Amino acid sequence: MNFVEIVLTEKLKDADPALDILGSDRKVLQVACQDFTNYLKFQWCLIGKEANNFELVEKMERLFKENPPELEEFLTVWVGIWLKKWKERVKLLIGRQNQNKWDKVAKTLANAEALWRGMRHKQEVTEIVVGTLIKNGEICGTEILVENLLKMELGEKVHHNLDEKEQTLTVLNSALRKAREMAQSRGPLIFVKIDKGYYSASE
Repeated sequence: MNFVEIVLTEKLKDADPALDILGSDRKVLQVACQDFTNYLKFQWCLIGKEANNFELVEKMERLFKENPPELEEFLTVWVGIWLKKWKERVKLLIGRQNQNKWDKVAKTLANAEALWRGMRHKQEVTEIVVGTLIKNGEICGTEILVENLLKMELGEKVHHNLDEKEQTLTVLNSALRKAREMAQSRGPLIFVKIDKGYYSASE
């Protein structure tokens, strides 16, 4: 575990003691770390500048050494807001709820997979859309939401008459507009499919 993971683990446990951060709720910690990293990149104007996570962790450690109480307070507030968003934005689906809808989405995402893998400037485009989400107050599941948003755009709007650069700009512009709309919406945005056996196994 790096410094950010250790600090966020403690803060998440404090905020919600029922979470099994190192066990069944490990995904919560992974998404929180990803979101916190994206939030710092946005706040420190590093979006699209290829700042690696190691540099961010080092900067965070320095800040912690320089002003521990201020950083502690900031982390407590951030984790509180993030957890509230997590509970609002993430919904568990059991069995075959809304199966037809998800089959259609899965097909679009599958169609986009090859285009997504081959997309140039993928990281920069992803970070630009992540920045738009954060700017509009959406700090939970940023990477998951943006990756799916971009894949849906690629799967639905392949313009064979456009060159690669025009295609990327078309997808980016549409994704930015949808990201702004998404941030203003209410209710779940991330749906996690859970097998019914999960509950009997966890009892």
